[in-house]
Amino acid sequence: MIRVLFTIIAGVLLGGVVHLVSVLALPRIASEDAYSRLAPLTKLNTVTPLPVADPGNLLMPYLDPAFATAVCRYDLSGGPIKLAVPVSQAYTSVSFYTRSDVAYYAINDRSAGRKVIELDLMTEAQHADLPEDEDVTAADRLIIDSPSATGLIVLKALAPEPGLMPQAQAALAASSCKVQTEPQVAKQADPPRARR
Repeated sequence: MIRVLFTIIAGVLLGGVVHLVSVLALPRIASEDAYSRLAPLTKLNTVTPLPVADPGNLLMPYLDPAFATAVCRYDLSGGPIKLAVPVSQAYTSVSFYTRSDVAYYAINDRSAGRKVIELDLMTEAQHADLPEDEDVTAADRLIIDSPSATGLIVLKALAPEPGLMPQAQAALAASSCKVQTEPQVAKQADPPRARR
């Protein structure tokens, strides 16, 4: 009796470990992730509107047909990105994902408190290279540190009624996601002292 009970417990534990490992490993080994599916349809560092979700046309799973959706597939190797998303009439949200579909930041129009959600997306190394005097303007600037150089930004605007969908789509179409063009001055060491 004890052997049978021990075998059952061991089988349940082994099954749990195998299940946990497969669930955790699947996102890293899946070949048809969101980034891969959207790559042929989007340009790097450009906002691309997605068609309205319906049962016959699903680029990404679990898209809500009440939302206009757009994506920006980003690559920070060319420099930081400046993102600007005009707020729609009802609700607007922006979510950030790594290349392996791990969500790391989200913001909506209510937490932004402005008519436009504006932020700078950069790697930790690019953030560390900002000049010292940049901290003075950091209060007016939202800087997001990306854990990876590539990933996805998902923009959503709510259309509370079907007739308002064109307005929500227009708000997302006016969004921009582009590499910053202004030159960034790297941090400099202390200025050399004058010789006496």
